[in-house]
Amino acid sequence: MTISVRTRTGSTLATVAVVQFMVSLDLSVVNVGLPQIAAGLGFSAVGLTWVIHAYALTFGGLLLLGGKAADRYGRKQVLLLGLGLFGLASLIGGFAQEPGHLIAARAAQGIGAAALAPAALSLLATTFPGGRERVRAFGVWSATNAAGGALGVLIGGLLTEYASWRWVMFVNVPMAAGALALAWRGVAA
Repeated sequence: MTISVRTRTGSTLATVAVVQFMVSLDLSVVNVGLPQIAAGLGFSAVGLTWVIHAYALTFGGLLLLGGKAADRYGRKQVLLLGLGLFGLASLIGGFAQEPGHLIAARAAQGIGAAALAPAALSLLATTFPGGRERVRAFGVWSATNAAGGALGVLIGGLLTEYASWRWVMFVNVPMAAGALALAWRGVAA
């Protein structure tokens, strides 16, 4: 394996790991901030559930469409689009002034995640087609998935305790920007 191929596979693995960590983190980090979000934006008890459901429904409901788009328009392109949308929606959600703004941002995050998650996984599968490297790559992907979910609760608690509920949204922005830069330069089209 040449150096450039190793660099490219390493960049792809790093990108996919950041993407999976971010998507997994987002599923749990917001849950911890719900009481502060309710107080900060004036959510009703029923309305507050939409902060979670808007993300989950759009993510789960559009996941197959995201995979089909990645197959049709290119994995890297759909990954970049999903990352851009996810990061922008996170930024907008952090600045939300009304309940509807946050719910719309969470729905947009779900759409972005539905595009980037299958594109990232497909990139991983095609970059590491078999053997020991594939097992290692999927092990890294699985570990970052688990770490994102587990650390989301801790990170969400720290952010809401010492910063603001808004940071449970803002925390995704640097991760999305980093993954976008990694994917732009280091992932094969």
